[in-house]
Amino acid sequence: MSVAAATRARLHRPDLRVEKQILRDGCTRLAAMDEVGRGALAGPVTVGVVVVTASIGRVPTGLRDSKLLTPGARDALVAPVRRWASEWAVGHASPAEIDRFGIMAGLRMAGLRALAQLSSPVDAVLLDGNHDFLNAPVQGALFDVDRAGGRGASAGVVGGGDGPSVAAAAPLPVHLRIKADLRCAGVAAASVLAKTTRDALMVQRADEFPAYEWAINKGYATAAHLAALAEHGACEWHRRSWRLSVPHQGPPVGNDRGRAIPAEAARSRCVQDVKGA
Repeated sequence: MSVAAATRARLHRPDLRVEKQILRDGCTRLAAMDEVGRGALAGPVTVGVVVVTASIGRVPTGLRDSKLLTPGARDALVAPVRRWASEWAVGHASPAEIDRFGIMAGLRMAGLRALAQLSSPVDAVLLDGNHDFLNAPVQGALFDVDRAGGRGASAGVVGGGDGPSVAAAAPLPVHLRIKADLRCAGVAAASVLAKTTRDALMVQRADEFPAYEWAINKGYATAAHLAALAEHGACEWHRRSWRLSVPHQGPPVGNDRGRAIPAEAARSRCVQDVKGA
């Protein structure tokens, strides 16, 4: 993004025009959603959801897409966003699930886990971008969440569920909007909740795996993170099926504080670890 484009984005205040138009078209409960962590090398992929209804109030002061906010500004917005939204939730898919099923299936898992935490079903979803990851037909049913009936067995659990279990739920109506995280207040709010929640998880894990500097890079491919991967290899919190170093073409051999562990064992441990996060 150019400096001028970044400046315009920072000055733009997201509003509820898109959300209110969807409500006027017959939707009663609209789930505005956004994801974070899709491109990270380590940690979960996370989806936030904010429920928008006709009774929603004024947009919280200072709300922006989470990528345009400082960490301090994001943290300061969490409480106002939670008060403003009629309901909100955050769902995750673990690194092991991303390895096993792929990143798009991981997004679907995280999104449906977030929806499953709500008190009742939503009528439609508003997503940033041009791809409907919630209803992707090739992914089928990957885990035990009853999307139509509210809270499911894996609701809100990082890494909950570990394989096919139920028939695919009926498709949800999804509205796609390019740059919704910049323009739509509900999506911007969801991005703030997703980002702050995922960042907190990565900071928590940074104490256990200090070499990777996750408190700073949150699992993304910084120079320091790549250097640590080259020196120490991947731990169980990394997405081991990904290209984790340059120019290495495959996942490096994992280690557990210097002791090599098989990939399947690392994935199993990762699922158990994230459930307790």
